Amino acid sequence: MIIFKNALVRDHAHTGSELFNVVVDGESITQVTPGPVDIPGAQLIDLAGKTLMPGLVDCHAHVIASVANLGLNGRLPNTFAILRAVPILEGMLKRGFTTVRDAGGADYAMAKAIEDGIIPGPRLFVAGKALSQTGGHGDFRERFDNTDPDPCGCNRNMGAIGRIVDGVDDVRKAVREEMRAGASHIKIMASGGVASPTDPIGNMQFSVDEVRAMVEEAGNHQTYVMAHAYTGKAIKRVVELGVRTIEHGNLIDDEAAETMARHGAFVVPTLVTYDAMARVGARMGLSPETLAKNDAVMKQGFAALGLLKKHGVKMGLGTDLLGDMQQFQSDELTLRANILGAYEVLCQATQTGAEIVGMQGKLGVVQAGAYADLLVVDGDPLADIGVLGGQGERIDGILKAGAWVKQA
Repeated sequence: MIIFKNALVRDHAHTGSELFNVVVDGESITQVTPGPVDIPGAQLIDLAGKTLMPGLVDCHAHVIASVANLGLNGRLPNTFAILRAVPILEGMLKRGFTTVRDAGGADYAMAKAIEDGIIPGPRLFVAGKALSQTGGHGDFRERFDNTDPDPCGCNRNMGAIGRIVDGVDDVRKAVREEMRAGASHIKIMASGGVASPTDPIGNMQFSVDEVRAMVEEAGNHQTYVMAHAYTGKAIKRVVELGVRTIEHGNLIDDEAAETMARHGAFVVPTLVTYDAMARVGARMGLSPETLAKNDAVMKQGFAALGLLKKHGVKMGLGTDLLGDMQQFQSDELTLRANILGAYEVLCQATQTGAEIVGMQGKLGVVQAGAYADLLVVDGDPLADIGVLGGQGERIDGILKAGAWVKQA
């Protein structure tokens, strides 16, 4: 048992200067009180005014993407793909991200390996392979590549983030296969994307009947669909068909934002991936065509935050980084805070993230009954969210399920 004494608590419900005593027993928080706590035999840690806050939640990551060019990543030998994911996962945890929702690539075995303590990493909620139509955002074949995507290895290799499926019957079967294999949720590609070679951003992907079928199948398995979508037209269509979370959403318009708010859908912007690609993408092997598409959506992504806020759409924090750009994960906090303010971003990265992964009240909060996924921070993130930046240099302590991951 641990008692954290004199802690400046920071979550959606704690924003003042009062110091608290927080009790951790096993995997959970059992008490949060400003009054004294005396429990014989407990370990007493005086934080002397340092911040105690929930672990961060990244709701859009690709932990298997160790190579920025996703087509090449999909061709990695499985052993390479898995072993190269291990330091990516450990890096996320050391930056204070104790929970990650993977948006395509990671599987149940990887989540189980973390849960069983075989490799270090955050709590991992996985989609298995993201679902893409032929020529969609999960199809990384170039124009002149006429190979069949199934036997070529670019769909079922461990390093592949997605698989190609077409037609109502095939998409139903694909959802059932991913759920049987242990997926937590289903990821679909509903519009064109930046990193794929043959689909302009404005393309609509999957038919109405295909999307409806995937949403129905996910619901039958008591889970939901997250959809990669950029334009207002693509967003509005899939939200009306029952998609629960929209990924990216850079080109959203008022009509689509209003539709999202009305349906209670979440959005997960990923600003840092465009910022990182603009800075270092060329030297990491991204094509000129990819970089041009990145430039086209980057500025609109920042403007979209204000539009989403105006309509009251709930936002989770996501990063969507690839290859060596994974190191910029924490920059998403600063990029958003410059527009929305530190408090709102802190809530997005904790409480809202927990709600998206279905763990509200258990993650993303400092309260009795929640899991003890906690950060001890040297500084107040509400005064300067940059204390959560970099590679976790100002995070003095990290607990996951009550066990120390890092302890200064």
